[in-house]
Amino acid sequence: MTDGQQPEVRWAPLPPAPKRPGRVWLIVGLSAFALAIVVAFLVFVLPIGFAPEPGPTATPSASKSPSPSPTQTPTPTPTSTAGPTPVPTAPPSQDPDAEAFAARVSPWLDDAVTGLEIAAASSGEDAASVIEPMRQDAERLSDTPPPTSIAAEWSTSVSTYLTSLNDLQQAYRSGADVSGAERATLEALQSLRDLAGL
Repeated sequence: MTDGQQPEVRWAPLPPAPKRPGRVWLIVGLSAFALAIVVAFLVFVLPIGFAPEPGPTATPSASKSPSPSPTQTPTPTPTSTAGPTPVPTAPPSQDPDAEAFAARVSPWLDDAVTGLEIAAASSGEDAASVIEPMRQDAERLSDTPPPTSIAAEWSTSVSTYLTSLNDLQQAYRSGADVSGAERATLEALQSLRDLAGL
């Protein structure tokens, strides 16, 4: 064997791991939040989706032994065919009053005023792209039933407005003079606003 000295092996304690209470509280907080979401889902959403439909419910009887009962077959009863069965009809559509109609169409008409201002400040394809949502709103205006007192005028004015929007969009795209198309669109829009009482 060798007479050399062997290094002495000592076990030193490991330094303690740094404490991270923030990480623990973060995990606990996120777990509690997830649990709260699940509970809210179960309490508010699931009962709505699985609500029992109204109908007859059977109540269990407290009899201990079933007793056989004779089965009776129902006897058909004659039905009278004296007259035709009334067919249910849909209720007539209600004529909206002027205030409700104005409230319904005013957001679209107000957006059109803003859209025309934005388009006038732009040019070319940028201005033409501003006109597209206005055309969609004009189609919504066409689909909205007006009061019967203005129905014919409303239909004509919406059609004129939609045509003027198409002409204005084409003028912006072609780079032509847009002043005439802008004026026609503003006049058609003002006509709609006047009919709606705005």
